[in-house]
Amino acid sequence: MRRLASERELLTLLGRAGVWLDETHEGFVVRTSPDRRRRAVAQVGGVVVQGLMEADRLTTLPRGGWRLRTGQDDGGRPGLVPARREVVESDGRRVSRRVNAGESPLAWLARRRDARGQPWLTPAQAAAGERLREAFERAGGGPRVTMRWDAAPGQAGFRPGAMTSGDLGVEALRRIEGALAAVGPELRGLVERVCLYGSALEAAERAMGLPRRSGKTLLRLGLQRLAEHYRLV
Repeated sequence: MRRLASERELLTLLGRAGVWLDETHEGFVVRTSPDRRRRAVAQVGGVVVQGLMEADRLTTLPRGGWRLRTGQDDGGRPGLVPARREVVESDGRRVSRRVNAGESPLAWLARRRDARGQPWLTPAQAAAGERLREAFERAGGGPRVTMRWDAAPGQAGFRPGAMTSGDLGVEALRRIEGALAAVGPELRGLVERVCLYGSALEAAERAMGLPRRSGKTLLRLGLQRLAEHYRLV
């Protein structure tokens, strides 16, 4: 059986119609038929597969296994499901706000697994991020809650996520700010983008000038600190 030694070889093969990646007790294999009883056409090392998974180039199949992600896939962020939700303003008024009723990017990330079958996020990390997001939404957070992205990481005076009170009640803002302070200034911006503003991880990496594939590690560290703040661990 042919053995693939590089990402390029695997991507070329997976780019063909009907070709998909499977995992067996002997490792990862490439198949051209949905019938697992048929012989696989190639083997591929776990390091190569891990690289594609971390780059979010693969999408899970209902029958198990993976195929190459296409332009019609979500690209690292769940689809937008527009809806409206009633929230209470800081002055006590009830207003209707536009929200995304679809799966949050954090929940999407929590479902992802690496080449060893391990989840990208621990249950405590995912729960901490969702708790912060829900608190933000309940408080009425949205487009009118401003953040400063006008400075680059490492510059003097950089504040990766300074929010103004806007629509947020004072107490809600205090709790959210306290949680973000626990995350730390070097990780706060990424946590805000993904958890509060629904950014895809890859998009957040690009926007913040982070090295490719570094976002997952930094996000996990930030969420771990958040979980400790919420006493989930």
